[in-house]
Amino acid sequence: MQDFTKGPIGKQIILFSLPIIAGNLLMQLYQMIDSAIVGQYLGKEALAAVGASMPVIFAIIAMVIGIGSGASVVISQYFGRGNHEKVRVTSDTLHIVLLVAGAIIGVVGFFFSDDILSFIGLPEELVPMGTEYLQVYLGGIFLLFGFNTLAAMLRGVGDSKTPLYFLVLSSILNIVLDYLFIVVFGWGVASAAWATVISEGFAYFVAIYYINRSKKIVFHINLFKLQFNRKIFNQCVKFGVPTGIQQSFVAFGAVALMSIVNTLGTDSIAGFTAGMRIDALAVIPAMNFSMALTSFVGQNIGAGNIDRVKRGLGMTLLYSSITCVVLTAVIVIFGTDILHLFTSDQAVVEIGQRYLVIVSLFYLLFSTMYIINGMLRGAGAVMFPMISTIIALWGVRVPVAALLTNYTDMSGIDGVAWSIVIGWAIGMIMALWYYYSGKWKGRSSFDVKK
Repeated sequence: MQDFTKGPIGKQIILFSLPIIAGNLLMQLYQMIDSAIVGQYLGKEALAAVGASMPVIFAIIAMVIGIGSGASVVISQYFGRGNHEKVRVTSDTLHIVLLVAGAIIGVVGFFFSDDILSFIGLPEELVPMGTEYLQVYLGGIFLLFGFNTLAAMLRGVGDSKTPLYFLVLSSILNIVLDYLFIVVFGWGVASAAWATVISEGFAYFVAIYYINRSKKIVFHINLFKLQFNRKIFNQCVKFGVPTGIQQSFVAFGAVALMSIVNTLGTDSIAGFTAGMRIDALAVIPAMNFSMALTSFVGQNIGAGNIDRVKRGLGMTLLYSSITCVVLTAVIVIFGTDILHLFTSDQAVVEIGQRYLVIVSLFYLLFSTMYIINGMLRGAGAVMFPMISTIIALWGVRVPVAALLTNYTDMSGIDGVAWSIVIGWAIGMIMALWYYYSGKWKGRSSFDVKK
């Protein structure tokens, strides 16, 4: 566990961020491999069906992810104050909430998957494959919630290495199962979802075993003796619901964007899916620097160290900006070669490359916006990131995408890509304004001493 309230700031943020970045890069890498196996062995139609399912999955689980994020802030602030008992009770409460939510979402999603995919305009011929994938994935979503719950709690107390070890385990197992189920056994698109569910479940239970055996971790998990605390739950909701609403609007924005792409045909859906997989890999450093900064800020806000908060933000922005420049160069130069891993269909590759070149040139906008918002969440100022995200998505990105694809001569995917860039720019401007206004100070309004 890491105490962020003292010591060299830059070194702490780097050392804490690297395992998170490595873990999430690995997670995205196995998702890329998953998509590559699906695309190469089951065809571009299967790749398109899986790609269309992912925004739907995100939309369904977004609020739960937000509550988990809010709990991570609560845990980090209690840990910064040294209140280990409240850390333990918070971890129990979060576990109960997310496991129950996962079970409910799994049941509801299983019965309505085909209706959801039809509603977002997925071509009729792709709906059966998308439904197979979505039903299995959502049926096991409680295992994914459980694993992500443990990871969020560990990061809240300053431990970013332990989640990495279990992500490595999960990723390797997922890749092996993907190859075994699809290539060796010749099973269909649902087997890709089964590989994810099985690997996440295995990693989750192994992680529980490790945490319960460790003497260094201040909380333990007994699934049969979890303690629910309503007051702490209300604190998690207070900090988590705004983030959850933000995530929900992001998710439904992605669904709306996918609905626009769905009107462009199978090649565009497959190309956009492949491009998004690479794009998701590229933005991980910025997102994970932001996640590390949230824990750093949470502890220092709990300890009253505002100066360390500001210096931590400046260093994190510097590190992330350097990373963005490198990633943009890699994608512009090698993007086409990477896309060929997903499919040999040249039309699909060309569509994916057009998307990637446009968005990658502006990763710095996304990075700055996301990191400042991460700092604000750690400080307890969770409302503004929610509001700014809603504006950037629904006030800018979605209508601009619809406008550019339907009412201009611009290629459909080009219009979608430019709408994302414009949304990032507006979000970054709003985040910078709020930070320099100083209104985020004093937003941690629960008493961490109690």
